[in-house]
Amino acid sequence: MTDPLADTTESASESSRRASDRETVFVYGTLTDEDRVGELLESFRFLGSAVCLGLRRIDGRYPTLVPGARVTGRLLETPEIARLDAYEGVDSGFYVRVSVPIVDESSGVDDATGGGDRAFVYIADPERLGIDSADVSPADRDVVDSPAPTRSDRTERLWPPGDSFVDRIESYCRSASVRIVSEPRPDDP
Repeated sequence: MTDPLADTTESASESSRRASDRETVFVYGTLTDEDRVGELLESFRFLGSAVCLGLRRIDGRYPTLVPGARVTGRLLETPEIARLDAYEGVDSGFYVRVSVPIVDESSGVDDATGGGDRAFVYIADPERLGIDSADVSPADRDVVDSPAPTRSDRTERLWPPGDSFVDRIESYCRSASVRIVSEPRPDDP
């Protein structure tokens, strides 16, 4: 597949403008597949494999992330973030999009404080995906269970308590230093 982002005929100013419009996204589910992404986006490229530290994948109707050790995926770059938001149901609150730092752990530079490169990650409330936290092994939970959880407690058993779901995710990501470690490989498709 030809990389539609690599247009050598554009001017330097057009190239600079387009580069600033590109967003990086950590993908960990169906969007790791180039053919699937090609059905959704007109302009994209994969930057390489990556690991998100501090979150792990769980599966329900669709996959999502919850507090945990790590999840592998890929870094996807595209100027079509609005299409990804629509695909993930951000406007309807199905998934939320949060920003986490990309760090280079091999260089010893850990810029998890907010500067430097960042990537978006899409995360859904497990309850909305049909995942009951009671079905998640106690060894896999990072949040202490409350006795006799109610329906609203189910998500809190996987995510720390807080106001809105997005606030809880962002608070956890900051406190747990959630970060993405890029693992570019020359042979990465």
